[in-house]
Amino acid sequence: MTANVTWQAKAYADLSLDELYELLRLRSQVFVIEQNCVYLDPDDKDRHPEAVHLCGRDADGRLVAYLRILPAGLSYPQVSFGRVLTAASHRGLGLGGPMLEAALIEIERRWPGADIQIGAQAHLQAYYGRYGFQPSSEPYVEDGIPHIDLLRRGRGTG
Repeated sequence: MTANVTWQAKAYADLSLDELYELLRLRSQVFVIEQNCVYLDPDDKDRHPEAVHLCGRDADGRLVAYLRILPAGLSYPQVSFGRVLTAASHRGLGLGGPMLEAALIEIERRWPGADIQIGAQAHLQAYYGRYGFQPSSEPYVEDGIPHIDLLRRGRGTG
């Protein structure tokens, strides 16, 4: 069963105060509390003019899935995305694929043909591999969790 979710991509400046609060609260719930990683989640990358906040809302308008897209040069030399999450209430409902597809469409719309570099939890390597991501680093540990960098080559613009 897939939940009925609507995807919307917004720049930081286009987020309402309530939307910003909601996404930062959900990110803290997942990354700081559930994953027990003590770190400052809100960073200046959120406010970058080209950063994109992809929000998935259920039929009642609640934020249930989220990821952040960043332009090349901000986290990696390539366009990237991260802070990928699904609210506990909506896990196992098949939101990962639609969220990733929405992100790839948004990236292609904004940066046609761009390569995409991500830092993913290592256990998700095969999952991202289904979308064309290949390992581009050795595994490493970040915040006590095994990670690996993955690269998806774009078609190029030249």
